[in-house]
Order: sequence, then C-alpha cells, then structure tokens
Amino acid sequence: QGELVESGGGLVQPGGSLRLSCVASGSIFSGNPMGWFRQAPGKWRELVASVTSTGSTGYAPSVKGRFTISRDNAKNTVYLQMNSLKPEDTAVYYCDALGIDGESGNYYHLGYWGQGTQVTVSS
Repeated sequence: QGELVESGGGLVQPGGSLRLSCVASGSIFSGNPMGWFRQAPGKWRELVASVTSTGSTGYAPSVKGRFTISRDNAKNTVYLQMNSLKPEDTAVYYCDALGIDGESGNYYHLGYWGQGTQVTVSS
C-alpha cells in the first residue's frame, strides 16, 4: 500500500500565500497524474488542481489564476502554490493519485489519501 504525506498548511490572512507539499511513495507517484483536493466542512471533497506525469496542468474555475500545481518527479513530490487566498479557500487539502475514466476522460481519485493539511484563510 502506498503512502501520501501532505504538509504546508496553516493560518493566513486574505490575500496571502501558502505552498503545500505532498510526498508520495514511488508506487503511487510514478507515471500517474496527481491531484490536489480540498474538503470544507459540510461539503464534498473537490478536485482543485491536477498535473500529469509530463507536467500538463488543470484547475477548477474557482482557483484558476491563483493556484499553481507542479511536481518534482525526482523527489516524488507534488506542490500547490496558493496565492491571493480567500476565506472560501478554507478547507483540509489532500493529494492523491488520479486515474482517467476511459469513456469520459475525466479524472477520478485512486483513494490513497494522506492525513491532509488544514488551510485556514481568515483575518
């Protein structure tokens, strides 16, 4: 069974920045697209950013232009740079490896889930 360890969350004021990191075991990371998800209280877990093994990225409309996902394949690590943070970005952030639905082309999570890292945006 693989392992994911997220870090980098914290309390930040609106307009501030944070950089999240997720270290994955090689069996999870190698060759797989990776994604950052978030879950706010009372809401579904949502995919906010994805990156393929070759570096192609995708973003949810709510974070596009503010968040940047990247990966370091040598370190089995995926990052999420979050700028211009808003109170509605407050959530627990998780990373996971992604599969691709053969019919729709949509991503789905593979379910490895780490412990998550809390991001709180508040003045």
